[in-house]
Amino acid sequence: MRVEILNCPIDAMDMNATVSSIDASIQKNERIHHVVVNAAKLVNMRRDATLRDSVINCDIINADGQSVVWAARFLGKPLKERVAGIDLMTALVELARKKKYKIFLLGAREEIVRAVAEKYGEEIVAGYRNGYFDETEAAQVAAEIAASGAQMLFVAMSSPKKEIFLNRFKDALDVPFIMGVGGAFDVVAGRVKRAPAWMQKSGLEWFYRVVQEPRRMWKRYLVTNSVFIYLVLKEKFRIKNG
Repeated sequence: MRVEILNCPIDAMDMNATVSSIDASIQKNERIHHVVVNAAKLVNMRRDATLRDSVINCDIINADGQSVVWAARFLGKPLKERVAGIDLMTALVELARKKKYKIFLLGAREEIVRAVAEKYGEEIVAGYRNGYFDETEAAQVAAEIAASGAQMLFVAMSSPKKEIFLNRFKDALDVPFIMGVGGAFDVVAGRVKRAPAWMQKSGLEWFYRVVQEPRRMWKRYLVTNSVFIYLVLKEKFRIKNG
């Protein structure tokens, strides 16, 4: 079942249901393009048509941010739980070990993606590549991934680059499951610490990121979080008086 939050469809699925659906599709060699949305992405989708198309064309859309789960409840369209991209990636890596699936890692700096590949091991890693390539190289990167024979592709690039790349090349990639994972490789490699569990559950993970990278993150979250709150309140008023 899907609900619509700020004109974006979101699947009302918990972590177990999401993983099970992905596993079933891989077994049948069916393709799934997965994406997660948070407050910032929902705001940016309203002014970036290419990003919006890249998101709403996905097969599974999960709520990554706790604020999205709260907004859905506030608007009378409850979601089962937050399915954070990094948590889903961790669960799928474990699934790959269990089912002997192969994964491809794309994104981040060379030393970061290499560290992630080494941590996960050759047993499941079909290949990896850093995320620093220009538009003229994109098709070749997609061909390299297709040739790897991977069943899962995790793309750790910034938004909207990762969403647009996956939407543009999802057929050429020829990988049953593809998803963007943002800065997850930095966390797995130990470069960035993730917020404590209590902050994740309290919807304060964004604040923890701002503290770690204030110059890069403060404006992004200050602006988008404020706009998100405004849009949710506006939508609540529209529903109440509609």
